[in-house]
Amino acid sequence: MSILRKVLEDIPIPQMVKIRQKFDGTKLDDLAGELERELQKPGTIDRIKPGQQVAVAVGSRGVANIDLFTKITIDAIKKAGGHPFIVPCMGSHGGATAEGQKEVLHHLGVTEEAMGAPIRSSMEVVKLDQLPNGLPVYVDQIASTADAIVVINRVKPHTAFRGRIESGIMKMIAIGLGKQKGAEACHQLGFKYMAENVPAMANIMIDKLPIVFGVAVVENAYDQTCRIEALPAEQIEAREEELLIEAKARLPKILFDQIDVLVIDYIGKNISGDGMDPNITGRYPTPYAHGGPDVSKMAVLDLTPETKGNANGVGTADFTTQKLVDQMDLHATVVNGLTSTVCAPTKIASTLDNDLYAIKAAVKTCNILDYTKCRLVRIKDTLHLGEIEISVNLLEEAKQHPDIEVLSEPYDLQFDSEGNLAK
Repeated sequence: MSILRKVLEDIPIPQMVKIRQKFDGTKLDDLAGELERELQKPGTIDRIKPGQQVAVAVGSRGVANIDLFTKITIDAIKKAGGHPFIVPCMGSHGGATAEGQKEVLHHLGVTEEAMGAPIRSSMEVVKLDQLPNGLPVYVDQIASTADAIVVINRVKPHTAFRGRIESGIMKMIAIGLGKQKGAEACHQLGFKYMAENVPAMANIMIDKLPIVFGVAVVENAYDQTCRIEALPAEQIEAREEELLIEAKARLPKILFDQIDVLVIDYIGKNISGDGMDPNITGRYPTPYAHGGPDVSKMAVLDLTPETKGNANGVGTADFTTQKLVDQMDLHATVVNGLTSTVCAPTKIASTLDNDLYAIKAAVKTCNILDYTKCRLVRIKDTLHLGEIEISVNLLEEAKQHPDIEVLSEPYDLQFDSEGNLAK
């Protein structure tokens, strides 16, 4: 027996119960019809002229229904007489390669065949201008040659800074359309100044590029679309500020303020830019954002297939597994940190043989006197917080909460012969 196993062998894992957390489930039922109606607003699709080459910018986030929204937008552009093509709009994601970014879109269901439009992927950029502070402003070279540009993205709180504009259309323009060079430039002075630099860069790009409108999406706590708006370019900034307030109010959360151990089954770039959303975990990669529960120790167990080996965020956890590390694309992960200048999340957390010992390690180090009293929460990922698991030590608190329903009797977590959780 290894020394690690010997140290952890007798550490108990508490019994668990399944619960349902209840959030505002307001959602749109007719997504296609809603977006089609939005695209009839003045200043949106009516700005597309027959014969124009139209770049449709699509990002790497796991935005619900992104393939549907992209297809409807493309069809509307065609109906207006334009010739749409898709541009990957994702900074350094996809390993900062043209083929890697095209593959990320494929994993999101945005393929040339399904969308009925070509994907033109390149990491080449042109310099548009620079901010007064000296930061250069770059744009995707292919998009820069288009007659019109349309940007699609979700509006939500950022994971590393706070401001009136955080993650949404403006950030998609400044960082996504800027490719790796643009993302690098925007992050150059750090997240301390991101709330100023993102809108400043985006406004220069809106002024100097043929960005005609954006499609902004807000999701509810269940990862479902609850709002879609087509925003004329000149309205993007003001409206996005309002949509961010709504997005923050709808953000899901773990309904316990203090957690000894948080176990997360999957992290990945399709879940969050940070692999797991710090707004949910309370673990932020910078000191410029805040919120969420007080978590003593955190274990992440696996990567999503969609992240293509990019394990950004694993360094924010305390413990991980050998199977996660074996799947890492080290170069893609490190490039993420080099581009954002935030390198702690790209480090490799203390690595254990399997899920069983990663969880035991978190319990052993969570700084409580009696391990059997561990307040443990297990979630699939930070996008899905409707049904989660909690230890029996949280059961009485859960029963008192008006927005929690207990779904099961206590049970032991089940592990397979390799020590990994049965899923």
